[in-house]
Amino acid sequence: MPSDEEGSTLPEVESAPLVIDVEFTEVEEESTAPSLDAVEEISTARARRPLDLPRAQPTPEGRARVVTVINQKGGVGKTTTVINIAAQLALRGHSVLVVDADSQGNCATGLGVDKSKVSATTRDLILNPESAVSARHATAVEGLHMIVGDRSLVGLEQEMLRQLGRERRLAEALEPLLPHYDVVIIDTPPSLGLVSINALVASDGILIPVQTEYFALEGLALLAGTIREVRGLLNPRLGVDGVLLTMHAPTLLNQQVAGEVRETFPDLIVEPAIRRNIRLAEAPSHGIPIHLHDPTSAGGQDYQAMATVLERRWGLA
Repeated sequence: MPSDEEGSTLPEVESAPLVIDVEFTEVEEESTAPSLDAVEEISTARARRPLDLPRAQPTPEGRARVVTVINQKGGVGKTTTVINIAAQLALRGHSVLVVDADSQGNCATGLGVDKSKVSATTRDLILNPESAVSARHATAVEGLHMIVGDRSLVGLEQEMLRQLGRERRLAEALEPLLPHYDVVIIDTPPSLGLVSINALVASDGILIPVQTEYFALEGLALLAGTIREVRGLLNPRLGVDGVLLTMHAPTLLNQQVAGEVRETFPDLIVEPAIRRNIRLAEAPSHGIPIHLHDPTSAGGQDYQAMATVLERRWGLA
């Protein structure tokens, strides 16, 4: 019995009982290896395609087909494709409208439009849909009109963030123009921002230019995910009209990349591949498309052949 310094005894302290909330029990489970049949079933499972792009639907009766040329990777030939496909279709008698949603505004240069004399641009079209008719401008090609993009598009997304239904502004603006054209082609910036989303919401189909270089498929998975989201939330009609091979050269690397893209998208590739061509680079400096600058060049012939394929695919032939 314990005692203090004065010798007095201290009462014994009883041990406190343990508080047990939950009782845990360990149970050993025997791990069983999968059977031979299960292994065979797993090994023969069909691999899923890494990039499953939805196909576009036919154009609604009595209105233009709206097509967006898009790839968030820059320098793949989006603007060159817009200019030359639109010009070739117009030269064949179709009524075509180009909408430049890129702040660089290069479509105007390539189609002979003086941007300094333009009053209404794509920015005005999106913010004020009632200006659609007056925002159009004639180009160097008869039957081809365009709505000019410029640097004012840079701050457009910030202004649109405060607006309701901001993803549908371009679709609403283009609606009154669609009965007057066969095709509307939209050029987009190298990003997947709000302006590009507006273009996808307004579109029936998408063209994806892919440069036959090492990073050709880089970012296409992100684009595929964006397409699925837009289809699910905003535009169930959206689909892919084609994948275009651009800036192609007869090198081993280019041939390998082109083969990989063809294997990934066998039903969507639009042939032929657009060959690298100095005439394609020269044409914008003259303010005309390749078909007016040098139609017999490699680039001119390739875009003529590609326009023929798209003409049939869009039901224009």
